Amino acid sequence: PSIAEGTNFFHGVLGLATTAVGCSTMLYLVLTRRRNTETNVAMYATTGETSATATKDDGASALYDPAARDAKYKGNWAQYLVDLHDAKGTFDFCGGMMFQLVLSERLRSRLVGVAATSSGEPSQPVVFDARNTRMSQTPGYSTTADADNVKIFHGREVRQVPDAAGGMGFVLHLSDTEEDPEGWSPQEIADYNGWRHDSGRPWRNMQLWESEGAKLREKFGEAAFGLHHRFYLHLDQQNGFWLSAEDGCEGRASDGAGRGKLFGLL
Repeated sequence: PSIAEGTNFFHGVLGLATTAVGCSTMLYLVLTRRRNTETNVAMYATTGETSATATKDDGASALYDPAARDAKYKGNWAQYLVDLHDAKGTFDFCGGMMFQLVLSERLRSRLVGVAATSSGEPSQPVVFDARNTRMSQTPGYSTTADADNVKIFHGREVRQVPDAAGGMGFVLHLSDTEEDPEGWSPQEIADYNGWRHDSGRPWRNMQLWESEGAKLREKFGEAAFGLHHRFYLHLDQQNGFWLSAEDGCEGRASDGAGRGKLFGLL
């Protein structure tokens, strides 16, 4: 081969070697991040800069870290949900779709009252264990539109909400079943079939919600639209907290740390 060909071959090998070293370095950083649950170290693909190591404050840790959560709330799930709402807490659906949790005023008021009682109060929200990964696996399940504000909640996924936490305009809205201006309309109750695919019931825009009596414009804005679901709460094998729709779509309580970095890993 000519000198030029040999030089090109050498440069090609060198390039592959450099790529391999880079990939190995990225893998090391990913594994290091996963081992270290107390700090957040971010490596940006465009600049190569490493952010300062930072320890999460106690309030945020209690919302998203299972051990800190249990130490603070001790089974008072009503207070936990209120605090998630007040802090504009988020859930990570489908590996990166960040939804802010929003409670209706009526449901928040109910939960505040429940939270003031002991954690063993029967009206405390039920958080099912990791064996109940689908609503259909929970005791007493039936294919209806019923909810009780304890085991099952009426809710909506709402899109195009200005300034929703998580940066995507997504909200998970839970409402009360009793005398709630933000609750399900009679039409939503009538056409609910959330145990089937969500294509089987209509998405609603603000105009349709208002025509049916739901008061949502002030909270979500004129452009918002959404779909109603029944939701329940459960833990996973790592004690993470999940909000799950009846059709199986679900999200884990998460602040979204690391989202938007290289491959969502760093």
